[in-house]
Amino acid sequence: MNIAITGGTGFVGAHLARQLVARGHFPRLLARGLNLRDETIRRLPNAAFTPLALTDDRKLFQSFQGCDLVAHLAGIWHEATPGDFYKVHVESTIHVIHAARKAGVKKIVYMSYLKARPRCFSAWHESKYEAEELIRNSELDYTILKPALMYGRNDHLLTTIARLLEITPSTGTVGLLEKTQRVVAVEDVVEILLASLLQNRLSRMTVPVMGPEELKVSGMIRKVSNVLKKPIVILPLPALFQLYLASNVEKSSRDPLVPVVQVRMLAEGMDKVQPPCDDMPPDLQPKTFFNEEQIIRGLG
Repeated sequence: MNIAITGGTGFVGAHLARQLVARGHFPRLLARGLNLRDETIRRLPNAAFTPLALTDDRKLFQSFQGCDLVAHLAGIWHEATPGDFYKVHVESTIHVIHAARKAGVKKIVYMSYLKARPRCFSAWHESKYEAEELIRNSELDYTILKPALMYGRNDHLLTTIARLLEITPSTGTVGLLEKTQRVVAVEDVVEILLASLLQNRLSRMTVPVMGPEELKVSGMIRKVSNVLKKPIVILPLPALFQLYLASNVEKSSRDPLVPVVQVRMLAEGMDKVQPPCDDMPPDLQPKTFFNEEQIIRGLG
């Protein structure tokens, strides 16, 4: 089966592509080609990589031709210029829907975020939610996944913690009273994506995707610290201080270690469903725990 993946060279897109190829399918990887964390994905056998901007209607239509399904996974964490969240999440989704209709695509599976919502004073959250609404109202079959923060090989979470442990002997919490997170393994997310794409599960549903346990960020850092044998002191810090720090770093760096968006996510907590959402079927519920084996696997 031919399946197009926007953001195909990204974290989730690369994991999905590898599993599709392993199952005998032929994914088409569509991306700007700027993500260099996993360069081998561009040479994946039986997977065609096409560098393109998702606003290029002609290339997008050509790439979707002959595809029954589209996994729309493209997204960004950080705005290089103001308005980038809207361009990447909303405008690109408009073009994806238009090209999918024109090419005869049967279903779009979209990757949003657990707490994406309107009118919350965050351009990232609001743009992800607006893209959800566009897909729900597109008249195409769809599945919308709303995951908590994900982790796995070539991720942002484990990579950031490992980098932090390399450069400093101490760090701070995000909030004096930390909120809990239900982080989810990318392997579990990919299994849900495969069920949505290959078995037409979760048709016309918007579902939360959360891990099986509630953790604090300080607890996750300590687990990684123990695996890497790099002790760290974790001090209680207000969330506002962490947001201020991240905001200043973003002004001077095109690749901040922890973007403002992620600090806000951690400050809000990722352990509860943001309505409206449907119930995830029990057999698709993520079951992987954030343990030593997963940390070693994620860090390679």
